[in-house]
Amino acid sequence: MSGTDRFDIPRAAVAANVAAALAEDIGSGDVTAALLPDHDDVAYLLCKEDAVVCGRPWFDACHRALDPEVRIEWRVAEGDHVTAGTVLATLEGRARALVSAERTSLNFMQTLSATATVTARHVAAVAGTGTRILDTRKTLPGLRLAQKYAVRVGGGHNHRIGLYDTVMLKENHVRAAGGIAAAVDAARAQSPDLPLVIEVETLDELRAALDAGCTRVLIDDFDAATRREAVRIAHAAPYDGRIPLEVSGSVDLDGLRAIAGDGVDVVSIGGLTKHVRAIDLSLKLGPPPA
Repeated sequence: MSGTDRFDIPRAAVAANVAAALAEDIGSGDVTAALLPDHDDVAYLLCKEDAVVCGRPWFDACHRALDPEVRIEWRVAEGDHVTAGTVLATLEGRARALVSAERTSLNFMQTLSATATVTARHVAAVAGTGTRILDTRKTLPGLRLAQKYAVRVGGGHNHRIGLYDTVMLKENHVRAAGGIAAAVDAARAQSPDLPLVIEVETLDELRAALDAGCTRVLIDDFDAATRREAVRIAHAAPYDGRIPLEVSGSVDLDGLRAIAGDGVDVVSIGGLTKHVRAIDLSLKLGPPPA
């Protein structure tokens, strides 16, 4: 199957994740694996539930860190939708290395496949509406780039990566600056080349943000009627839909289609990366079932 080149992830980020995870798990040495005869063996990776496959770079790096000569043959591509019982990959390598890398490689695969799978469900819910699904910074510590990669694999899009790549004026920033206009002036003076997102909590604040100009306006926790009025205002003269609207807060899968139907441009959802239920995977020694 094809590789993972359509989803960008810095190799250094993968290597750092894997090094930290293996050090955490193996420490001074795998005392149980040391009991095994260290001969060549085979193994297979089994998915036990319907899922979107994600995490191949981390899985590969875990096994190659312990056995550079391991041979991994993937039967599925990154981003593939698979059903329960699918053999995702087969491996050939040293027995001790296979079992030592097992848990860490599975931890990455099950976590990232979970994020990709949940993201894909949300993307499917807004299909055809033009609304995009975004993640947030509510990620597992140390796995920010990995989980945001998984969101892209699931068909979603990334919000800001961190506090350094986008200016996002929220309630506390606006209050401390003395209002939206003052906060925008300060943001433009300090970071003129960065995207600027303004969070608003009322329709008056929405008008102020649209008047000030920005990359996107985030309407936070608006009820349905107020949200529709916000869309009407943003698309009417003199604004004419030039500044996209983002919805965030209290968004669930069941209500997502209705939110998209109101005409908002993007919906950001912390649960894509925060509410992770691992996909059920296992790595088994021996040849895969026929």
